[in-house]
Amino acid sequence: MSLAITIELGDADVQRFAETMQRAEKNVRGRSAEDIVGSASKLLDLSKTTDAPAFIRERLDKLRNLIEMARDEGFALPEEDRQRVLACLAYFADADDLIHDSVPVLGFLDDAIMIELCQRELKHEIEAYADFTDFRNHEAHRLGVDPATLKTQRVEWAEARRLELIDRMRRRRRDGYANVGGWSPVLFRVG
Repeated sequence: MSLAITIELGDADVQRFAETMQRAEKNVRGRSAEDIVGSASKLLDLSKTTDAPAFIRERLDKLRNLIEMARDEGFALPEEDRQRVLACLAYFADADDLIHDSVPVLGFLDDAIMIELCQRELKHEIEAYADFTDFRNHEAHRLGVDPATLKTQRVEWAEARRLELIDRMRRRRRDGYANVGGWSPVLFRVG
């Protein structure tokens, strides 16, 4: 028997997560991008050794996608956009989170909530990356190339699509902020 539970975060709750994210960004300041991404990856490894509930594991899988986006040299996010992804990953690279990960069952609950918030903040980046990887995989199969090798290199045939998607991502992000009364990201501010 499954049970559906809905969690609604009020303004004060979101503000607490935003403040925690800002503290995490300060705590990881000065660390390399690969160190931040590597630390977030270690969180995923740690979660595999626990009995985290399925709904938390589903969110952690979404974190894997953010990590892949940050590491994917073939996608090569421009630095400003990459910093947005790294700012999000800062929370998962910082050991000082809201609920310590070693707490049985609930240890990753704050991480799952933060992943949901990050998914909303990086919606356009995530969509662009998904579209790019779908395109790259389809073209690689069509050309008889192993798609896995293309994560570490940029290829000419994918460059036009990559640039088109980055432009679309930025346009949607900009238009999205303009269409909701000047809304801007809550969790982090880059630039």
